[in-house]
Amino acid sequence: MEFYDVVKGRKSIKKFKNTPVNADKLARMIDAAMMSPSWKNNTSYKFILVDEKKEIEQISKSINNKDNSAAQSILDAPMTAVIVADPNASGEVETKEYYLVDSAIAMEHFILSATNEGYGTCWIAAVNEDMIKKTLSIPQNYKVVAITPLGEIAESKNHYDKKNVKDFVFSNTWNNAFTENTK
Repeated sequence: MEFYDVVKGRKSIKKFKNTPVNADKLARMIDAAMMSPSWKNNTSYKFILVDEKKEIEQISKSINNKDNSAAQSILDAPMTAVIVADPNASGEVETKEYYLVDSAIAMEHFILSATNEGYGTCWIAAVNEDMIKKTLSIPQNYKVVAITPLGEIAESKNHYDKKNVKDFVFSNTWNNAFTENTK
């Protein structure tokens, strides 16, 4: 896939086939995540790839959202990726904790590469952190940043409409709308 096709093709998927994730494709997704930039090249995050039914069931119970779709997506997918980070292994500038930024960039690399490999994902962050830590034996100094189900897509879903650039991108000063060059 071309890069912009990958970006346009990425969607939050919640329905999966229960076929195992291909090992070669998974290796490429992990490589992509490991290539992500981080605070002073200190990699504060770690991925836990979960494909054991007992752990997946516990992770699904940790999800805090209004409906059951995110929890069900964890149960349906053959694998769940959990990204955790040690805040002390990264930096902080003016109360901005860069372990969150580092983890988000790594997870986005993982998710985009999953799209490129033909897999679906759904970023989930509303979780009971203590439950996940206990389930996966994560040390207390680590924070659970996000999780995503991972698997072959079992739903047809359109991407949300593109946001209006003039509402979100400014040129030179605040509220000076950027106009896309259509040449």
